[in-house]
Amino acid sequence: MDNNQPEGKKPMALNIVNAKSKHKGFGAGSIDLNNVSPVIIDGGEAVIDIGAMHAKSKVEKGIKFSPNSEDVPNGRQVWVVWVAVDRTPEGQSYGGVTACEMWIDTEARRGWKILADHVNKLDSALKRRVILEGLGAADKAALKALLIAHNAEWWDASAAELKAALSE
Repeated sequence: MDNNQPEGKKPMALNIVNAKSKHKGFGAGSIDLNNVSPVIIDGGEAVIDIGAMHAKSKVEKGIKFSPNSEDVPNGRQVWVVWVAVDRTPEGQSYGGVTACEMWIDTEARRGWKILADHVNKLDSALKRRVILEGLGAADKAALKALLIAHNAEWWDASAAELKAALSE
């Protein structure tokens, strides 16, 4: 596919569509990601890192990712957790929370992750599911502490399923 545009012609760009847009053509029905935030859990510490939305979190920058885990024999486990916020007339709460694994070897600048899993887990968070398989007790505790510290009212209003999943 040739991406060269004749001079003077405006290049084709993807539209950003959200709930406020009246757009009915290309991109109509797109997912609104305004209520989702990525959390990175690395070494038992959880931080909100918006760069993870585009695989450019602090831990991912400069890393060449491979779909083969054998390419990262000395990596450390890092988690991307997608957190969706529910906005209802009663108030806000943490809705869907899903965790995706990746392995990163900072020294070798190599990493392993399955991009399709990250996308599917993001979709699951948007659908208000709680999927935290693989997350250890220390990682769950760090995530729970971050969510409470970020907004205790949202935590209090969250579903019992999420609270139980982070208390195991």
